[in-house]
Amino acid sequence: MNIKFALFPLLIFSLLPNPGNAMTAEETTMISNAAERGNDGAQLLFAIEYLHGDGGVKKDEKLAAYWFERAGAQGNSTAQLMLSDLYEQGLGVPKDLKLCADWRIKAANRGNTTAQLKLGKMYLAGNGVEKDAEKAKYWLNRAAVEGSGEGNSEAQFLLGRMYLQRNASEKDRKLAGNLLAQSASQGYASAVEFLKFMQDAGYEFSEFLHSHPVDIHKLAEDGDVNSQYQLATRYESGHLEKQDYVKALYWFHKAAEKGDRMAMKSLAHIYEKGLDGVAVDAKTAKYWADKAQENQ
Repeated sequence: MNIKFALFPLLIFSLLPNPGNAMTAEETTMISNAAERGNDGAQLLFAIEYLHGDGGVKKDEKLAAYWFERAGAQGNSTAQLMLSDLYEQGLGVPKDLKLCADWRIKAANRGNTTAQLKLGKMYLAGNGVEKDAEKAKYWLNRAAVEGSGEGNSEAQFLLGRMYLQRNASEKDRKLAGNLLAQSASQGYASAVEFLKFMQDAGYEFSEFLHSHPVDIHKLAEDGDVNSQYQLATRYESGHLEKQDYVKALYWFHKAAEKGDRMAMKSLAHIYEKGLDGVAVDAKTAKYWADKAQENQ
């Protein structure tokens, strides 16, 4: 794909004083012309604008699907993934999990790690495709390895769980431990909690955790919402951290403000019951309970 075409959306947004403002007629025409002439970057941008009603374009999910398909047909993996999501939800197109899977396969084959993760989960659950553990492992492994930085932490967790089945071989147990530790080291809360549960049940993972030390404080400070929530629960319970309600409340708020539903529910409970050294505050409790409901 021509690099100028790939960078087209960035170019357009860089020209706008505020991407949240409506585009001028000239700018809209420029994108429209580029999209009609086959520029997949412009097609993707047009699709996103129709999907959300941004840039002065009226929201139209059918047109969004149309332009996602135009860009996806040219191999744009982001467009392919977003079109698959529309088929999954039935937005702008009839709900069709088979077509959802077909477009995710296209995106996954082009190296889109989010598509690889979602496709692996589809095969794991038999959702829209025939349940297939080997295909689930294949795609989750792709996402676990190819994800940015240390790999996709959710894929590592799911793959680790798959390898840690009853009657698993010693090789598979070691592979599972390594994957779970990798996931936990990135602050993925489910992996951290699962490893703790398994260690409490008598499984030994210390050698893997030593190889992948979890710097949850740095991850939380860097804005990782899973780490923020996990750190809050540690300070609240006194497990792995010295009990400190002030710090617990601080990190619950940080995670909740970034959209973590469990943090919102925790704050609602704390303020409703007057826990962790705070006074009962029905108004604040209701606020966080409502926010948690909105984020279901």
